[in-house]
Amino acid sequence: MLYFQQKEIFMKINEISLFGGIREENLTEMLKCLDGREKSYRKGEMILTEEESSAGAGLVLEGVVQVAEEDVFGNRNILEHVKTGQLYGAAFSCAGIKKSPVSVMAVTDCRILLINMNKVIETCPMSCTFHQRLISNLVRIMAIKNVALNEKISHLSRRSTKEKLLSYLSDCAKKAQSMHFTIPFDRQELADYLCVERSAMSAELGKLKKTGILDCRKNEFWLKEM
Repeated sequence: MLYFQQKEIFMKINEISLFGGIREENLTEMLKCLDGREKSYRKGEMILTEEESSAGAGLVLEGVVQVAEEDVFGNRNILEHVKTGQLYGAAFSCAGIKKSPVSVMAVTDCRILLINMNKVIETCPMSCTFHQRLISNLVRIMAIKNVALNEKISHLSRRSTKEKLLSYLSDCAKKAQSMHFTIPFDRQELADYLCVERSAMSAELGKLKKTGILDCRKNEFWLKEM
């Protein structure tokens, strides 16, 4: 890997939590140790398909990717949108799952740094000075992802489509610290994320707008005081 490419990658990963505390002079050694390699994908391109063999994880250097699963009937469940600076696939790799149970798709044009997670969690034969820091950072990242998963479970545990919608939108407003916010999903993606029928969800949104509880335009929402 050329020096200027290493410098560019370091500028990207320097703000990524997995590599927090890693010095620039350790970059070459670290990427070699982790079998790090960069790949680019176009919008809509599949990065990883379900049942595909994978022992690695991906760090999003630029762009956004979507992680989803699909049952045998074609019903899609969007698990998360992974943005620049975030990691996907680490939990499955660390659990020793050799075939991916999810698919990963590029929502936008993106650049991904692929790393071998086995090289992170196993004892490093090179005794790299940064290895312990990587493991500590990884534990923190997976804890944050677990919190996000619990949030989704909380939304899905609501009984009705309306309650699921309001639970999710209320959470978005709290995170934005504003009653005006945008969400990362279009209508179909939001329905897939909440595991509801799009037609039923659209009907509920219409009712909520009519009663003055909210207003929306595409992925932009305004919640009103109830």
